[in-house]
Amino acid sequence: MPESAKTGSSKRVDPAFASAAALDRRGLERLLAAVAGGDAQAFERLYHATSAKLFGVCLRLLADRNDAEDVLQDVYAAIWRKAAQYDAAIASPISWLAMIAHNKAIDRLRSDGAARNAVPIELAEDISDTGPGAVALAEHAGDVRRLDQCLQRLEARRRTLIRTAFFDGATYEELARRTDTPVGTVKSWIRRGLLQLRTCLEA
Repeated sequence: MPESAKTGSSKRVDPAFASAAALDRRGLERLLAAVAGGDAQAFERLYHATSAKLFGVCLRLLADRNDAEDVLQDVYAAIWRKAAQYDAAIASPISWLAMIAHNKAIDRLRSDGAARNAVPIELAEDISDTGPGAVALAEHAGDVRRLDQCLQRLEARRRTLIRTAFFDGATYEELARRTDTPVGTVKSWIRRGLLQLRTCLEA
């Protein structure tokens, strides 16, 4: 991961700069494509354009600002590693990014044994927050909720595989080893699950 984002902190993101750097869906898709190719400058632009929003997701779940900042760095490390896995047919860029942040924050809560105190992401728009990116985050909360609802409709095995593959960055080979299943079968399960997911999202 580029050093600029690795050493960055949500405290250091100038709200005015973050707002000015905000991009539309197509702009974010182009940045993710560039990041997938190893473009460090594109990654830095993506960080400045989205870090305030993703920090909001982490903070709503974790409450502690220091924990949220630590998790935010994990989020961007994951984004740097698996930007190539983003699929515009499944979710908007900000929904995909927010889901990664959501899952990383939940992982932190589970590791701390504090998941019972978490605030679900679907309630994020009901929380008053004057911090940078709060309004923009609320605007996209519905997209994240819809994606999660559609995932919940999938058969448990397919849902788990898709979450692990696309949001945790696991490869087909890793999933095959974890489930003791042939790679071709894993690919077939995921392919069918994605078709169901796309149908749900387009409904």
